[in-house]
Amino acid sequence: MMSDPDGFDVFVATRSPALLRTAWMLTGDAQLAEDLLQTALTRIWPHWKRVRDGQPDAYVRKVMVRVQGHWWRRRWTGELPTAEPPDTAEVDRYALADDRAALREPLARLPLRQRQVVVLRYYDDLSAGQVATLLGCSVGTVKSQAAKGLAKLRVGLQPHSEVEGTR
Repeated sequence: MMSDPDGFDVFVATRSPALLRTAWMLTGDAQLAEDLLQTALTRIWPHWKRVRDGQPDAYVRKVMVRVQGHWWRRRWTGELPTAEPPDTAEVDRYALADDRAALREPLARLPLRQRQVVVLRYYDDLSAGQVATLLGCSVGTVKSQAAKGLAKLRVGLQPHSEVEGTR
């Protein structure tokens, strides 16, 4: 049986809540977020002695982004197109006590890269340069993806009367 590397258990205990929130924002699902964080922690565990001396939070976030991207590309959502959408109840936006709950649906509709950029840039409060490094793209790409993602979120968060026109 292998022993835990020095400090890994302390890191997991102290940083898991914040990293789990990031995972939840990336996946939009509590169980998938737990799986994503657990997978990321499992992948960094063998490399902990090297990781702990750098920026372990950034390293875990990078692993989560890569794993989530891999899962997203391989996933089948189970959705089938239909000619007419089913009847749905109107959502009472005032009943949503948690802002994250209101953000969940529009965030889930964003394309993968836009969602990753928005979560890392605005939820985790990383700079455009840090996000670019993490995602392996240019700062310009981060800025354009952030702008597109925020524009879609604004539309998705508007009350129905503003989207459809006032009645």
